[in-house]
Formats: sequence, C-alpha cells, structure tokens
Amino acid sequence: MLPFTRPTLDTEEFEAIKEVLQSGWLATGPKVAAFEAALADYIGGGVQVRVFNSGTSALEAVLLAYGIGPGDEVIVPAMSFVASANVIVRCGAAPKFVDVDLVSRNIDVDAVAAAITANTKAIIPVHFAGRAVELDAIYRLAERHKLLVLEDAAQAIGTQYNGRRIGSSGNPVCFSFHPNKNITTIEGGALALNDPALLKKIEGIRFHGIERDQQGGMDVPAWGGKMNMPDVGAALGLVQLKKLDGFNRKRRALVQRYLQQLPKHDALVLPADVDGHSWHMFCILLDWDKLGLNRNQALEALKQQAIAAGIHYPAMHLFSLYRQYGYKPGDFPNAERIGEQTLTLPLFPGMEDKDVDQVCSAIVSLLNRA
Repeated sequence: MLPFTRPTLDTEEFEAIKEVLQSGWLATGPKVAAFEAALADYIGGGVQVRVFNSGTSALEAVLLAYGIGPGDEVIVPAMSFVASANVIVRCGAAPKFVDVDLVSRNIDVDAVAAAITANTKAIIPVHFAGRAVELDAIYRLAERHKLLVLEDAAQAIGTQYNGRRIGSSGNPVCFSFHPNKNITTIEGGALALNDPALLKKIEGIRFHGIERDQQGGMDVPAWGGKMNMPDVGAALGLVQLKKLDGFNRKRRALVQRYLQQLPKHDALVLPADVDGHSWHMFCILLDWDKLGLNRNQALEALKQQAIAAGIHYPAMHLFSLYRQYGYKPGDFPNAERIGEQTLTLPLFPGMEDKDVDQVCSAIVSLLNRA
C-alpha cells in the first residue's frame, strides 16, 4: 500500500537515537540546545529558536505569553488542522474564523480585514501545505490595528516568502515536526522569534515557570506547563534538518510530475506551484456530483489499487465545539467546499516516479467516470 506520507529515516537517524539512549540523558539536554542552534542558523534572520514537545504547544505558549485570554478574539482560517483553533480556546479566547482561497487554501486577507473588531487581539495565518501566506498584506493590517501576528508554519519548514525562509522575520512563527511533516522529531515543534524578553517568558511557560540564577537557585515567579522536547527527538531532528533541503527538492520534483500528468478537468481543482513552496502535502479537489460518486467510494477505488489518500481537512467551524460559537454551514463556502471535496495524494521523499504515475492513472480513471 502506497501511503499518503511516510517519514524518511535511515541508518544515520537510528544511530543518532542510539547514541542518546546510550548516553543516559534522555530528557531535555545538549541535543536540544544543538538542535535549537541549528534551526536558528537554518532559518536565518538572527532569530532565536526554542523547541517544544509539539507545534501545538508552541502556538499555545505564544498566546499565553502575550496574555491573550477571555474576552479576546483571534482570527484564524476555517481551513486548517484543528490545533490552529484549539489553542485559542485553550487560552480562553474566542476563535474568529474567516474563509480561505480555494486554490492556495490560505487565509483570505480581505476576509481578515472585515473580521477585525475591538476585541481582536491576534491573527494566526496558516501556511497551508507549505505554501506561504501573502504575509505583507497581513502584517500591514496587523500594524494598522496593533495586532499580534502568530504564523502557524506547522507545514512550512523550508518554505520561502520573498526570498527569505519562513520564520526569519523575527515575529513569532511556530513549526511542527510530527512524523507526517517534512522533517520529524517523532513528536515536536519549534518557535522562532527575536524578542529576548518574550522568549524568557515563553521558556517559563514551556517548563513549569522555573527560573534559575547564576548559582543554580530556583524560583517560580509564574505558572508554567510541561512542553519541552526530549534529547531523543532533538537528536533525530539534527540529522533530519541536514537533509531537509534535499527532501524538499524531491517533493517539488514529485509535484511537478503530478502537475504534468494530471489533466485539466472541470471536476478537478489542482494546487498551484509557486516560488518557495515546500510542498508538505499535495491536495486536490474532486467534484463528487460531477463524477457521480462520493469520497468514500473514491478512497475505496484508490485502495483497490494499493493507494492510500488522506483528507486534509474538514472545515473547522463545522465541528461540534465550534458550532457552540454560533458557526454553521454556509458561513465559509470555500473552506466548506474544500472540506467536502479534498483528497490528499501520496507525497513523500521516498516515492519514485512510478508511484506518481500509478496515482495519476488512478485519478484519471476516476475522472473518466464523469
């Protein structure tokens, strides 16, 4: 079965983990420090990096550090993984969903402008599937209204915008290293930022609120959670990071093959290739009504040809939790259409050209039903 994704691991990764296990230092330690330094160097822009046990924790820590809570609103796209909105609720604030562009699946800047109220404190743009959001317009809006911009780059490690890597701006940008991402630390995430005072606060939130003086004395001046990354994950990340650019080149080559072979068809919407895209996922839309079948039937047809596909993602505002905030079907047409019609096709560096050919042949067979 060809999966929709698979982490690319080799002997070097296994040896790095073995080294940590044999060292006896398994929790946060020297490998974490080395990984943070390597990430900062890779991202550029003079940022500092702090790693976490997940990208979700990194997002939550930033919101908490900024004091976002009850009575506040945070604007977020209705099309993303649910973590992007869950962290808002976790902090006691209210998510303010907006629609997305149908092709890029990134947040609609005009919709963001229309959604800003006196209670708005932040915007969380999500770089969907590795394609950068049009950040210049978002930051202009934020500056005009004095809002925090917290970039959710969970899917965008290695992505570039205007020739610079996502995360290099100095504003808070969060990444994920879950096994389905472009590099993995098993579970894990990171925050890139260049504000030393805020980083100190976030470090406390990340690990029990603990502060230590030069003599090793401990104080806990404020609450903190348990969000740190262990050295085992960081050791894996150090090896993976060296391979990231190669992984992303392979992803782009596979995507080009997809785009060359998949036909123009009125029941098919393809993603667009743009400069700097890191291609975390390759997501298409299929109009089930025009094809005369439903998604479950399509998934089964692909399965019969030994192909697994994903669904990324259902529209968030239609989940039970968010209907409690008054959201309903029809609120965000593009996000809802994506949620109903999306299929994520296999894409990972271990794929070969013949795998893409097999998937394209299966999709063409579906299209020929129309």
